[in-house]
Amino acid sequence: MKKIFFYSIPAHGHTNPMMPVAAELVKRGNTVRFYSFNEFADRIKATGAEFISCDKYLGELTKKEEENLKAVSTTEMTLQDIRVTLSMDEFLDNEFKCHKPDVVYTDAVCFWGKLNAWKHNVPLVVSTSTFAFNQLSSGYMKHSPKEMADMIFGLPKISKELKKLEPYGYHVKSALSLVQNDNKTDSVVYASKGFQPYSESYSDHYLFAGPSVFSKIKPAKEKERPLLYISLGTVINDRPDFYDKCFKAFKDMEIDVIISCGNTVKIESLGTIPDNIKVYPRVDQLEVLSRADAFISHCGMNSVSESLYMATPLVLYPQTGEQRAVARRVKEIGAGVELKDDSVEGIKRAVSELLNNKPYKDAAVKCCEEFRSCLGSAGAAEFIENAPHKSNGKDLLADVNKASGKFRIVYWMIIALIIVLFGIFIGWGYVWIIGVAGGTLSYPIGKIAQNKIYKSMVKKL
Repeated sequence: MKKIFFYSIPAHGHTNPMMPVAAELVKRGNTVRFYSFNEFADRIKATGAEFISCDKYLGELTKKEEENLKAVSTTEMTLQDIRVTLSMDEFLDNEFKCHKPDVVYTDAVCFWGKLNAWKHNVPLVVSTSTFAFNQLSSGYMKHSPKEMADMIFGLPKISKELKKLEPYGYHVKSALSLVQNDNKTDSVVYASKGFQPYSESYSDHYLFAGPSVFSKIKPAKEKERPLLYISLGTVINDRPDFYDKCFKAFKDMEIDVIISCGNTVKIESLGTIPDNIKVYPRVDQLEVLSRADAFISHCGMNSVSESLYMATPLVLYPQTGEQRAVARRVKEIGAGVELKDDSVEGIKRAVSELLNNKPYKDAAVKCCEEFRSCLGSAGAAEFIENAPHKSNGKDLLADVNKASGKFRIVYWMIIALIIVLFGIFIGWGYVWIIGVAGGTLSYPIGKIAQNKIYKSMVKKL
């Protein structure tokens, strides 16, 4: 039996899928020390794992930093991850030396988990709470201008903060190297291989375990009237304006509605709630989804996975780049419709589209069957126990990158030839235009070529 350290950030979407895995590992006779935060203490202890509180290492946040975290600022989350790592250094150093773990299982964006596994040369398995993202699948994330500005202007701050890690024995090239998936690190992804974009580009260091849930409930959709469930997750849920639109959209529809609004919004502040709508701070989401016929969701991976696990199609209302990536994939498999217009009529129209068209339900049922055929938390536990894993040496992504590199060389040779011919036969005064055009077009053309190369290689496989 093994001693396994668990690490996660203080976020429900990242911690929740790790808990069934912890319970399974304990059941199999392993010792699990779960380093987390007090709001998760009772639920972690219920798995049989030993809970170690890390709250005192979070530090005090300024009002601005707190607002940035609530707005899911990539820069702020990265800075806080680095600062918590430094704050926990001495504590975790002693923990590793004293308890000598056999394996570290850490959330993909929990820097202190990853960095200490590397520093102490302990086998690492990464818990991937959303899709695995590499050069190919990261194209699914479409960031808003605000998110792009946050990342671009935040780079100098992140770079400065990363340098502080070096004296403590943490060797990091860039923040991207800490969060992006690679084909050499053992990883558990809580999605099926069919749901993961570009799944063939991942090596056999990856286990696509499917949703990690405690519930044994099966979908049960038989009832007199359709049931709609609405939840915007646990982070960006302070939306009384949106809930009011939902009241107006559904008060006269022949459906029942359950809204989970979180603890930030006070239910009494929402005014008169229609008789066919019930509002709660929290619900047993899997139980509600087992009965629901549609789900208006912010498209967090946890919520989407649970919805499709219960064969419930979705109205997709993403708020961040990561959520937009998940929403895009749901649309691709035909199990959801995007809420592009969040007016009263737009919300009503999207839900009606979902409830009145069977193909959405059929796609959700198909995904449900695929999710339930995965190895789940039991498979994840076995994968962690047997870490580190050996690879069969096949790395499709490396082959794609190699072929893409050759394409780029040919591309620039052609651009150079065009410049020379233009200069000789027309004149050299304006050849710079061709250079600028070539540079501007190199990225989109390169991405198109990369995708074609990938598809060609997959077809051969």
